[in-house]
Amino acid sequence: MAENDNRTPAADNDHMTATQKKKPRFAKARAWWNEAWDKDGALHEMWEDVRRAPDAGWHGMANWIKAAAGIAVFSFVVLLLNGAVDVLLGAAHRILTAVPNVQIGDSTSTGVWAAIDNPVRSYIAAHSAGLPISASTVYTLWQVTGLFSLIGGFITRSNGIRLTWSCWGFAGIAMVWTTTPDTSRTVATAIAALAWTIASALALRGLNLRPRVFSTVHTGAPQITIQPQIHIPAQPDGPAPDNVRQLGR
Repeated sequence: MAENDNRTPAADNDHMTATQKKKPRFAKARAWWNEAWDKDGALHEMWEDVRRAPDAGWHGMANWIKAAAGIAVFSFVVLLLNGAVDVLLGAAHRILTAVPNVQIGDSTSTGVWAAIDNPVRSYIAAHSAGLPISASTVYTLWQVTGLFSLIGGFITRSNGIRLTWSCWGFAGIAMVWTTTPDTSRTVATAIAALAWTIASALALRGLNLRPRVFSTVHTGAPQITIQPQIHIPAQPDGPAPDNVRQLGR
């Protein structure tokens, strides 16, 4: 007895059509893969570039390898900086918030320095009420800026750092003048200006405001150029002499 076949001819035709569609697709992919790894193929050339890179060095390796290496290094540096910035900002925040609070009229300094430091403290405390940071943080930044510009100007002789030092000194003298009472304002401002001038001998080391004049002095014997020339005097007009004979005749 013949077995019953539930499959219809239409279903068999659909299955055969799907199988025929898959075969050409995989065949094309396999052909492209083989062609790419053949000699002068794209993948073969890239592998050869990678293999020759250690011996060729940075200047001799392929440009696409340089670009890939540059992108990888740049991404790694960005990741490191992202983590380092968070750490540095957290450390700076802890350092700045750990300083004592600055109040108006604090007399924490003594001696000659008190005539300069106490007016600066009072000025910063009186004019930092609306800022998102505390007056103590502003005062710490003020001190760090002055110390950095003093040391940086002495070591590097940079014009930008020296300009920062000059602005810092002028602002400090203006704070002393504004905050000190009228009875002692002149003396306190003079002390602040004198202290800043003495410190400027270090911060502005080597600064010369005179214009530079470059002069060139030539020494030695003068240069004489000799050009030999032959001058033929003009012949007088008239008949040619009969005793002149041409050579070779």
